[in-house]
Amino acid sequence: MSETVPPQTHVGHVHLKVSDLEKAVAFYSGVLGFTLKQRYGDRAAFLAAGDYHHHIGLNTWESAGGMQPPRGSTGLYHTAFVFPDRASLGAAIKRVRAAGVEIDGAADHGVSEAVYLRDPDGNGIELYRDRPTEDWPRDTTGCLEMMNAPLDVEALIAEAN
Repeated sequence: MSETVPPQTHVGHVHLKVSDLEKAVAFYSGVLGFTLKQRYGDRAAFLAAGDYHHHIGLNTWESAGGMQPPRGSTGLYHTAFVFPDRASLGAAIKRVRAAGVEIDGAADHGVSEAVYLRDPDGNGIELYRDRPTEDWPRDTTGCLEMMNAPLDVEALIAEAN
């Protein structure tokens, strides 16, 4: 049996290669609402929620003016950002819509409620909130029974602060 990581382990940040740093910073700060923490000249930027050093790194070191990977290729499927509650998730979705960003999909997974979209470089983004663990759907043996049911996006937006 292999060893497992401690349960406190979590993803610390995502660092993305982008084609246009200013466009990417405008999306992650202006649309999604992350705070710009630091820039490395005109080639990299770091953004975060709250006082953390960074949750998102953006750079053009190898990708300035680059093209999106073609469909059917390997790579990052999406980066998921978890919000603390329905109201803050609804507020984020409201900002996304106001910015004219297309929503690719939305789903109720039983354990969470999620909305999917793409950043300016075509990277997948999931905005979601977890339900309390005691509300997660389980079968008679206690195993999770996640689902992919429709999500009422309008109801989420209505709960926005």
